[in-house]
Amino acid sequence: MGDFTKFGDFQFDVLREIGNIGAGHAATALSMLIQKEIDMKVPQVKIIPFDEVADCVGGAETVVVTVFLRVEGDCPGNMFFILDLDSAKHLLEQITGINKDVYEWEELEISALHEIGNILTGSYLSSLADFTQLNLQPSVPALAVDMAGAILSYGLIALGQAGDFALTIDTAFFEGNDQVKGNFFLIPDPESLPILFRSLGVPFDGDY
Repeated sequence: MGDFTKFGDFQFDVLREIGNIGAGHAATALSMLIQKEIDMKVPQVKIIPFDEVADCVGGAETVVVTVFLRVEGDCPGNMFFILDLDSAKHLLEQITGINKDVYEWEELEISALHEIGNILTGSYLSSLADFTQLNLQPSVPALAVDMAGAILSYGLIALGQAGDFALTIDTAFFEGNDQVKGNFFLIPDPESLPILFRSLGVPFDGDY
C-alpha cells in the first residue's frame, strides 16, 4: 500500500476532479429520478484510514442507510453510499410521496431506497471508469439500515477483501432549500490505488 503522507497537490487535485465529475453525474441522475432541478455543493474529497470512515457519518453507533457493493475489474475494491436518516426520508418523500419514520419503512420504501442507491453509486462508478479508462464492474448492490459501524463491518465481511484506506467523497445535493447529504466511500483493495493513479499518469509512492 502507498504512503499517503507523500501525496501532493497534484494527486489531490486529481481526486477532487474525480469527485466533482462523479457528483455531477449523480446530481443529474437524481434530478431525473425526482424530476426536479438539483444543485450540488462542491464535494470534499479526502483519503482517510479505513477505521475513520464511521466517524465521517456521525460515529459507529449512528443509524444510517447504506448501499454497498463490490467493484471488480482492473481496480477492485468496495463502495459504500451512506445517507443520514433525514436525507433518506426526504428522498423517499420526493420520489414516493410517502413520509414515514425509519421504523415504519416497509418493502416499498426499502425497494425505493435500494434503487436510489443503485442509481447514484452507478453514476459515480461509471464516471470513475470513464475518467480513468479502467474496466470497473459493480456487483449487485445490497442495502442495510443499521449503525454505521455494524454496516461497515458486515459489508466488508460480505464483500470480501478490504483495503486500509478509503477515498471519501462528501456531497450535498440541494432541491430548493432542502438538502440531501450523502457520503461515497471507495475502499480500494491494497493493490488497487496505485493502479488508479497510474491509469491517470500520476506518480504513486515508489514512482516519485
